[in-house]
Amino acid sequence: MILKKSYLYLFALFAILFFGPIAYSQTAPQKKENRPKLFEKTTTDSDYLMAIEKAGEVMESAYNDADFDGETRHIFGEIKRTQSKLDLILTSLKGANPNVRNQQMYRIVLKEIQQELEDQNTAINSRNANLEKIKNRFVDLHKDKTFMELIKDTVRRKQFKKEFANLKKRYLATDSLMSKNQGILNNKKRLTVERKIAVSNALIAVEDKLEQSGISILRKEYPFLWSTNDSVPKKAVSQNIRAKVIIEKSVATYYLSYRAGGLITLLFFMGILFWYISRNLKYLKENGYVENLSHFNFNYLNRGVLIPVLVIGLNIAVVSNLYAPALFLEMLQLILLGILTVLFKNRWSAQSMKNWALLLGLFFTLCFLDLFIEVGFIQRCAFIVINILGIRYGLVQIKSIKDQLYIKGFFKWASILFIGFNGLSILYNIFGRVSLSNMLTLTAFISLTQIIALSVLLKIILEIILLQIYTTRIKRGLEKIFDYESLSDTLKKPFIIVISYMWLVVIASNLNIWESLRTSLGNLLSHPNTIGSITFTLGNIVLFFIIIWIAHLLQKYVAYFFGEIDDENEENVNKRQHSKLLITRLIVLIAGYLLAVAASGMPLDKLSILLGALGVGVGLGLQNVVNNFVSGVILIFDKPIQIGDVIEISSESGRVKSMGLRTTKINAPNGAEIIIPNGNLLSQNITNWTYTDNFKLVEVAIEINGDTTPDAINEIVMQALESLPLINLEKAPQLFYTAISDGKYKLLIKFWCSIYRTEETISSARQVLFSNFKAKGLTFST
Repeated sequence: MILKKSYLYLFALFAILFFGPIAYSQTAPQKKENRPKLFEKTTTDSDYLMAIEKAGEVMESAYNDADFDGETRHIFGEIKRTQSKLDLILTSLKGANPNVRNQQMYRIVLKEIQQELEDQNTAINSRNANLEKIKNRFVDLHKDKTFMELIKDTVRRKQFKKEFANLKKRYLATDSLMSKNQGILNNKKRLTVERKIAVSNALIAVEDKLEQSGISILRKEYPFLWSTNDSVPKKAVSQNIRAKVIIEKSVATYYLSYRAGGLITLLFFMGILFWYISRNLKYLKENGYVENLSHFNFNYLNRGVLIPVLVIGLNIAVVSNLYAPALFLEMLQLILLGILTVLFKNRWSAQSMKNWALLLGLFFTLCFLDLFIEVGFIQRCAFIVINILGIRYGLVQIKSIKDQLYIKGFFKWASILFIGFNGLSILYNIFGRVSLSNMLTLTAFISLTQIIALSVLLKIILEIILLQIYTTRIKRGLEKIFDYESLSDTLKKPFIIVISYMWLVVIASNLNIWESLRTSLGNLLSHPNTIGSITFTLGNIVLFFIIIWIAHLLQKYVAYFFGEIDDENEENVNKRQHSKLLITRLIVLIAGYLLAVAASGMPLDKLSILLGALGVGVGLGLQNVVNNFVSGVILIFDKPIQIGDVIEISSESGRVKSMGLRTTKINAPNGAEIIIPNGNLLSQNITNWTYTDNFKLVEVAIEINGDTTPDAINEIVMQALESLPLINLEKAPQLFYTAISDGKYKLLIKFWCSIYRTEETISSARQVLFSNFKAKGLTFST
């Protein structure tokens, strides 16, 4: 009503501007001007044209701004899509099975719809405000004195009759467009308000159902089992199943479209993983090393790539879709279990496969009853039968499956939960708490099957890492089979933490307590705490240590992805790669600490105080620590020594095994490991035998007795050296005679060999020289 009055007022104002001056010009008395015409300010035709042009621009811009732009039409499309989602959810709420999974999904989607409606309402209000601003432009036209003077002057107005006709046409078009768009906006706003009310009511209903399904609510939902009396015709049962299938299918289809972006992203990354694994396997196959994977106890990657990648993707999909509808999630679980069956086939014993098939059968039956069968006597009895079979399964048959798994520690807890939840489910079912009973039964089976799937996931991830290490080593010419068992034990520790978290999240979500746990934990971690003038939260502290822990893990394990392990052949050390790894580790650590400080939320002024205190600590007692750290950074970038170099420092000598930010480890020839602070390395003279290459010039002194000549001796020596593969003949050997007498010659032979096999090469050279001179009838001594 107010908007209509505004339009009437605007139209009346414009009419007054156009037609009011006519009457005024006929009745108003003419005032005489006493001012001389020479100094009178006159308005020319050009001024009038400019005023008319300005008014036309105002009306043209008003018309353009009043029209809906692309963003507004996009909002209208969003409003339509929101209505489609809301209609589907409201319809599903009336007919779908009221299990916890569906209710959780409804709650999440309804909250998102509520936020969408709030944003749409804000956008509509903004566009209504824009229309009000456009109307004010017309009101501001009466402030233009030249334009008002022209309207009042009947003679001049006739002169610009054509221009005024165009102005009127533009005004009427703008007024019509604004009225139309104002009506559209008002209608959209009305629909938005109605939908907000519908969403609010639906949320109340969903929250009530979730509360009734909660473990903390112990009141009876249905009659006791012995009081239940079902008399539903078979025809009605089939019709109910058919109707529920349609509804559950529509809800799952909607959720699939709703989560399409995330699922496509997951498929993309799984495709990259598939290509990455296939590339490594193809390289090993082309070079004849793929059969060696059996030495690493591979169970899955050596039987194909697609199925292991699907196992990884489905496990991630289950954890990342905690609030998916029941049909969608249970289909994911069943597909995952089916793929696991293919992996287990021909690897598990017949008894284990039989027990596994029984578990799949019970889980499938449970899903069907939970989704499509109305709550009644038959359904409740069927659930009790499944619970009894589950308890027997957990006590007797589960042991055969446990023996086949890679990790068995968590299986004990999964078995306890499986048996305990099934037992509680029977009690709640008998005494009328059917929704809670169904929830516990489904959680019991999912907790058991999920820990099996996560065990397989861990083994596949370890196989992928071992495959990367082995492939990289083959590319570097290292064919030795490394100690994969100890390496796997080291690598699996952080992954066990991850899969434990995934398992607990899935269980908590199925029990309908994950949201409350996450909220409570979030409130605890985000609650501000104050000590003196410093305010902090536990979440920032926890995040600080988590980031530092991850940074240290990454810098520790990054070498494995480049094929670097501890039992490398010292002659094939890739010094350039080791230098890159050291720099990478340094960057990871520095970036990790900087990110941890930023995540902690510590203000810069407080950080400066901390750095000042640290500076005092350095001045008092941390000089050596800082000196070694800075020296380590200098050694990494300056590279006077690298991993694999043979060095001598003071009275110590050996091969550089590893370089850290504080110390450097050296393997001595006698097997000892010498740990030298980096500050000592940088402050003392270092002899690096392998700075340029890995060859060392060695000497062998010999004495020859007999009837011969120097030329014959030279020829025998060169033939002996050329027959030794350990000698580097790219640099010519050198022969020096230290003494010559009749029948007696003393020689000094110098040649180049690998510094890592110096003693072996000298020993072989002496043996060959002895044999060659003896064959010529000469006496050889050294």
